Amino acid sequence: MDIVGMGVDLAEVGRVRKLLRRDPDRFRARCFTDHEWAYAHRFKDPSERLAARFAGKEAVMKSLGVGWRHVPWKDIEITGGGAPTVQLSGKAARRAESLGVRRVLVTITHTNGQALVMALSLGDHPPLQ
Repeated sequence: MDIVGMGVDLAEVGRVRKLLRRDPDRFRARCFTDHEWAYAHRFKDPSERLAARFAGKEAVMKSLGVGWRHVPWKDIEITGGGAPTVQLSGKAARRAESLGVRRVLVTITHTNGQALVMALSLGDHPPLQ
């Protein structure tokens, strides 16, 4: 498979923590799937895992050559537990298909202060320009 696109994003855990305190229901409804929310809340402080998923979604969007104005946050799901996987739906899936993307890989690292994610969109051939 060829690399069709690459993206990276860094999220501040403290910023996510503030959003969770201020308006968790709105943040959840806009950005996270039920699976992502449940996974993060298995931990004492879900902020690190949610920051990682938020950065992951942004990195995936970049690897698809779009931003959040073109793809809803919840159209990208980053699974937890073990090696993370990416599930695309809706506009994200259609964008990936139009580029010939067959698989998206992510790698996640986080501390109590920052979450960093790199994403690679892979396909059988690079998109035509």
